[in-house]
Amino acid sequence: MPSRRLIPRDANSPGIDGDELAQITEAGANAGAAVAAEAFRTDLDVSYKRGKTDVVTQADKAAQAAVAEEIRRAVPDATIYGEEGDDDQHLPAEGPVWIVDPIDGTNNFVRGNRRWTTSVACLLDGEPVAAVNVAPALGDCYVGTPDGVTLNGEELTVSERTDPERFAVAPIVWWDRDRRDEYATATSGIVERFGDLRRPGSAQAALSLVAAGTLDGVLTNRETNAWDTVAGAAMVEWAGGTVTDLDGNPWRHDARGLVASNGRAHEQLLAVAREVDAVANDGSSVSE
Repeated sequence: MPSRRLIPRDANSPGIDGDELAQITEAGANAGAAVAAEAFRTDLDVSYKRGKTDVVTQADKAAQAAVAEEIRRAVPDATIYGEEGDDDQHLPAEGPVWIVDPIDGTNNFVRGNRRWTTSVACLLDGEPVAAVNVAPALGDCYVGTPDGVTLNGEELTVSERTDPERFAVAPIVWWDRDRRDEYATATSGIVERFGDLRRPGSAQAALSLVAAGTLDGVLTNRETNAWDTVAGAAMVEWAGGTVTDLDGNPWRHDARGLVASNGRAHEQLLAVAREVDAVANDGSSVSE
């Protein structure tokens, strides 16, 4: 298994196995979460990247720096693929790489809403081998490897619900103002087919909740950023769930669309996601 393969720490040190990779990943996520938590509910300097809801704070940048520093204590030449800063912005297909979102759910963060996470995933030759989502304002730490997923040390599995009318489902990844017809289709499709709709406001938090059995599924037709999704998507699978693209194929970080579920009504979630995508493709929406 990839998680058992040794990787070099540096030219003069023994290799690192999968268990230590998970420990390094968790240490990095906790370091970043501590920095972000210190700034939470303080007077923040908020900037905007690509739109009125695409916000960033100095805390995002400081938290990512803390993650990178902690990981590089153990792996000096570690490749960091992060949302903020000037670190490596190419996701390599070979070797180890750590994917970092220092604050996933920054809009929640700046509003004082506690549902945000510091997310770190380790990939080896393109496959996830460790994933950590820390929600410090909630006191929650999700840790996953191919051997399973825990929340604060307790083992998790996806929900066992089978009746879609009892499902709680979340639309994830924001549709901008010029794509609100897709957003509307997603929300109406969910409330028509499933028991209820949730929107945590953080893709990583939502995926973690699917892994924990709190949510039964999430969906989007959009292409997603690796830092927004990889850790949580891996944990859904490791907790016994299903994660696919819009075609129902196994999901990858470069896929278009993401549908994750407990696996018991996945086709119904796919149907909604495809309806959303049909709206995007009929000329009434502008793709990003």
